[in-house]
Amino acid sequence: MNVLQLFVGLVFFVPVSVLVAQEASTVQRVYSNRLVRLENPGPLLNDYPEFVQPVVEDVRYESPVLVDDPGADLSVRAWRFSYNARGIIEVPNRIRASETAVIMVHPWGIDDGQGWNTPEPAGVADFCTPDKNHLAARHTREVIDPFLKSLRGKAAFVMYSLPGSEDPIRRKVYRSVRGTPTPQEREQGAKELDAKLRNFNYTGEPLPETLQLSVRTPVIDYFRQFPGLDASDRFNHAGFWQQPIPVTRDVTVDPDDVVIYDADGYEPLREFLLSHGVRHVLLTGYATDMCFCRTTAGYENLSKDFNVFLVGDATLATFPSNNTPKYATNAHISYAALNQLVTQVSWVKPIPKPAAQ
Repeated sequence: MNVLQLFVGLVFFVPVSVLVAQEASTVQRVYSNRLVRLENPGPLLNDYPEFVQPVVEDVRYESPVLVDDPGADLSVRAWRFSYNARGIIEVPNRIRASETAVIMVHPWGIDDGQGWNTPEPAGVADFCTPDKNHLAARHTREVIDPFLKSLRGKAAFVMYSLPGSEDPIRRKVYRSVRGTPTPQEREQGAKELDAKLRNFNYTGEPLPETLQLSVRTPVIDYFRQFPGLDASDRFNHAGFWQQPIPVTRDVTVDPDDVVIYDADGYEPLREFLLSHGVRHVLLTGYATDMCFCRTTAGYENLSKDFNVFLVGDATLATFPSNNTPKYATNAHISYAALNQLVTQVSWVKPIPKPAAQ
């Protein structure tokens, strides 16, 4: 970094770490895009087939190490799909955990005993039915929570994104990019959160018993009056979406974990990560086809500025018309792999330290 950059950083209060990151991004290296055919490789995303249908492709290649940090302590093998290469390309990566954020998109605390419940008799939220929400909660407990625990204390941050803004209650409960509550504030916030969520009326209208259909376009009229997804005040009750949505109890939240709020937009998240020297993101959470890609902490935003690895078995897609998310998740993570790197829980491993001479 030259003196002028440092001066600009001091005068305009741009964090020096951000300037260093910007300068580092301009350094070039020649990458050998050499593809070596893999013989008889096993299926990808094969560890949790109940939740994610394994990925099977006839043509698989391996290419050289892509991310190779000096002093790397975390191995993250990943893959992507290329129509031009006619197959899947697996890419080894060696990264520093201290420059990595693990982010869980939308761990909504719905139907988990905290008080924020799916409205009855016909309301919808998260995966849109209580049964589907409970299945996703089990996925959180069995897959995502152990993964977060394995990296907490090693990664720079464990983070969660939630809808809405940092309201007065959640500001007391969770650390955010703006600050960390005291133990006393957390205790008070937990009481306020419990009271707020449990005192809401989770009752909406029932399904319509009759519909008014025209003779000419009955199908149009039918779906206009009875759509497949209506999360409005009609079925969810006015004020449901203004409740302070908590992080699900199915994940273990540490006081140092950071909550991101969608209403803030992407820029505060970006600045927070860059200012703390984060270069890599391991992305988990819900839902693969919606929030996981398009919300504030979705990969469409993060992949503009960071080396993003989608943890393909630590996410679930919405699954209408099915009793399992595994096929929908396979389809959406496979599509994302056109322009994103996909890893899996078992592929994120510590790199053994060299034996002492």
